[in-house]
Amino acid sequence: MKSAIRIIMADRRAAHRLKILSRQANFCGSSSAISIIHRCKSNDSVTIGDVSVPIKSAKHVHKVPKTYLPGDVSHSILTHLKWMMQKDLLGQDIFLIGCPGPMRRRLALMYLEMTNREHEYIALSRDTTEADLKQRREIKDGTAFYVDQCAVRAATQGRVLVLEGIEKAERNVLPVLNNLLENREMQLEDGRFLMKASTYDKLLATHSVEELQKWKIVRVSEDFRVIALGLPIPRYTGNPLDPPLRSRFQARDIGNTPFKEQFEVLRGTHPSLDSALVSELLSFAHTITQEEAKTLGIADFPLSNMSLLAAIMAEFPTVRGESVVGRLYPYNLFLSDEGKKSLTSTLEKFDLGKAALSDAPLLQSVKESAESSSDAIVTFTDGQTLTVSRGSKDLQSHDPHYIPTNHAERLLADMMTSHKFHDMCIVGPRGCGKSTVVRKLSSLLGYHVEPILLYQDMTSRDLLQQRTTLENGDTAWRPSPLIEAMEGGHIAVLDGLHRINGGTFSVLASLIQDRELNTADGSRYLRHDRFDELSETINKTTEAMNKIGVRRIHPAFRIVGLAEPPDLNSTTGQWLNAEMLSMFLFHHMTALPIKDEVKVIDSLTDHHVDDKLFELSENLRRNKDLTCQALANTLSTRNLLRIAKRLSQYPNESLYTAVHNACMSRFLPALAKRTLEQTLEELEIAPSPVSSELETSTSCSVTGNRLRIGNTECEIQQTDNLMKVPDTLFYDNAMHISVMESMLKDYLSGEHLLLVGNQGVGKNKVVDRFLQLLGRPREYIQLHRDTTVQTLTLQPTVRDGRIVYDDSPLVKAVREGLVLVIDEADKAPTNVTCVLKTLVESGQMHLSDGRKIVSGEDDGSHSTQSIKMHPDFRMIVLANRPGFPFLGNDFFQAVGDIYSCLALDNPDIESEVSMLRQYGQGVPEATLRKLVLAFGELRSLADQGIIAYPYSTREVVSVVKHLQLFPEDGLATVVSNVFDFDQYNSEMKEMIVETMRKHGIPLGAVSTNVSLAKE
Repeated sequence: MKSAIRIIMADRRAAHRLKILSRQANFCGSSSAISIIHRCKSNDSVTIGDVSVPIKSAKHVHKVPKTYLPGDVSHSILTHLKWMMQKDLLGQDIFLIGCPGPMRRRLALMYLEMTNREHEYIALSRDTTEADLKQRREIKDGTAFYVDQCAVRAATQGRVLVLEGIEKAERNVLPVLNNLLENREMQLEDGRFLMKASTYDKLLATHSVEELQKWKIVRVSEDFRVIALGLPIPRYTGNPLDPPLRSRFQARDIGNTPFKEQFEVLRGTHPSLDSALVSELLSFAHTITQEEAKTLGIADFPLSNMSLLAAIMAEFPTVRGESVVGRLYPYNLFLSDEGKKSLTSTLEKFDLGKAALSDAPLLQSVKESAESSSDAIVTFTDGQTLTVSRGSKDLQSHDPHYIPTNHAERLLADMMTSHKFHDMCIVGPRGCGKSTVVRKLSSLLGYHVEPILLYQDMTSRDLLQQRTTLENGDTAWRPSPLIEAMEGGHIAVLDGLHRINGGTFSVLASLIQDRELNTADGSRYLRHDRFDELSETINKTTEAMNKIGVRRIHPAFRIVGLAEPPDLNSTTGQWLNAEMLSMFLFHHMTALPIKDEVKVIDSLTDHHVDDKLFELSENLRRNKDLTCQALANTLSTRNLLRIAKRLSQYPNESLYTAVHNACMSRFLPALAKRTLEQTLEELEIAPSPVSSELETSTSCSVTGNRLRIGNTECEIQQTDNLMKVPDTLFYDNAMHISVMESMLKDYLSGEHLLLVGNQGVGKNKVVDRFLQLLGRPREYIQLHRDTTVQTLTLQPTVRDGRIVYDDSPLVKAVREGLVLVIDEADKAPTNVTCVLKTLVESGQMHLSDGRKIVSGEDDGSHSTQSIKMHPDFRMIVLANRPGFPFLGNDFFQAVGDIYSCLALDNPDIESEVSMLRQYGQGVPEATLRKLVLAFGELRSLADQGIIAYPYSTREVVSVVKHLQLFPEDGLATVVSNVFDFDQYNSEMKEMIVETMRKHGIPLGAVSTNVSLAKE
């Protein structure tokens, strides 16, 4: 409460100061001529105040930034530019430090444009290496050679090297530049030596150029400069500056644009906007960037994006208040309840409170523009129209997978306005329909969607360009799906912004903020208008521009990010930081209200589901308890739809069982399981009567071409690939048949399956038996700790001196329509297995060799490099239960809701005895029951947390097999083969011995206690 009072008091003081500034700005009018710095420009120099810098002609005009320098430069910008001119004249390198946002980069490019300087740019990331800065080895025609990179090119050709994201690079990488910064010298891998201009010129007085070339000495141009861009550490996340590196720069703090200047710019750009409204917005933004607010841990407001808000409000005067502020600063997603209350109070002080949702216009129609084939005309319910960019496909208003609801329609209308001006990010809980709404937007505007799944260990090369070899062994760079979307004018859907490392994603900052990108192969991608202007200036065609490494970004290209809300209770899940806020316009998609959820599910299932299912979901979502919130996440709209479809197809099934399967309640902690049971009891959701369960058939049979498991039948598909059909020894029992029947129901519904259970409960056996009965061939892949995204999809090998990629079992199964069995899914990092999400949801996946898996419904636009998914393809994923003692990753928590989930437990007593009887036909019935009861009690102790190891059916089967073949060995001797692991844990040993003796198994018997050995 104290912090809330502090921020409110700070708000009042800051608001008072900003009100005064606003009045002063209104008094001064729109003139920006009142400046203590005079700026003039001639043909051979540029002058600001009393500082002049000569302008030289550029040899490579395409290396000079264009359209960054505004026609009317503000006072603060001129001050920064004058300082940079001074440092340039002194031959000193510059470090521009400041808050996250594009201002530092734009200022550097303004200076380069003003002085007509060529530049080299690199966005540093955590995977930047020395080779990315100095020289990279390439292979051509069987010969290896070195290619100069940005630092070397800038030094030798007299360019300015712009290093952005200094804090993102590993600390041991940048020291490679120390000598180049200090002495303008550097030793290169190809044997050449870069030498300072003055030293080189002295040598040239006594030696010829040929001699210096023979000695491999290269002159560093006297025009070479370095401009570094970085954030202050430790206030922001990153690596602190290495002291030797820091000492070689002259720093300048690039603060936020002053209130008055920003006010005048916005009012001049959008004269139709109410000045009072602009003043209130700026006052609020500047208030929460005051030092008093920063001490409370509030993320910086992205002031550099205020022009986007102004543009939206100018186009849509009805968009007001918190709804528009939330697009830049979605504080409801990353602030605590106390912080939200403080920010809401601040908004109300500036008359920016919540606007009535009923006043927000919705979409009415989207039609092709008669004036331009690259535009579409969007009409809203209030009569307003909006001209937006469109894709190359036909506009489609009907989408069978999209059910309009009030929430989705409002979100779609807001997204349409954001689409006109900038890239956007949709933030919402898992399974709430983010991908569905994006697909609807894309179909309305005729866009092709490039789904790109982001994961934790993703590198900048995975995002932009991947290293590959050609048929003749030459090295080359393959463009990523993002690059293809840039050039083709598609929507790139970056799914998983909450997963990717911020130091990797930062390489896209210039693309998102300025539509400019530099890639590893030396190419430079420019915004369409900059490209067109440059092409006209140097009189080159598009093909000629591409040959010199300059490429055009399609004007229709957009990025849409998808992410889950930050975890406010975690210190590592706060992905929505100041850097990310400066990149996107944000839209918050909440879980569907119960009325909308009922509408969606009823429409997609053509069957009304019991209202208790939705009441359960709503009760869990409303409860602020963390346990209830975790349960609510598992009952996402996606999972509710799956349950509804299952119950509509099989109305005799129990809602109680379906909910428990969806929540994987068998493996929930005791508190969460108790909470779920209490909630189900309150809503009178009860298990089916025992009698009905016993009446179900517990057998399976194959009659002709028909398979029956329990009461469910299907036709067996014929296959010529009999070698891949499992053939396993399996003894039927009631429990496993029940599980296989449930699997068959999901399989016939087109679902992919996830089986979770302890070790040794028969997951592999059940799956193999299931596929054997169906006659379905399979591909098998086992994951482990070192599994990567690349090895999951492709298997690289070297043939004839070049790298080739063999299809992994996953790709083979997709292409041939087989069943892919993924074992030990919990052993691989969750960010690796998350790549399966896109494959399951959209039927698409990009492979490391440039190919792409597409769904059977794909329009064929990428047919040359496409692998069409076979309609019979299915996935069955096997994983151990989360938590101790398995020590794996929580696969179910990460992506479980995209699968139909089943918990596989040890068989019940009668099923286990029946199965053991088949393995040990010569073992007495009484012995089998002793083993089953004893091991069953140990499992119960494991469930209660009294012992750690969950003894499984696998161990009991091993004991019975031994007794069958060697009946003369005593029972106590044989079971010790299982329990000798615990010999050195006295507490565990004592508990095991006690349990075994309780059931008549004389484990641990000694001469002083031989009576237990008798039957």
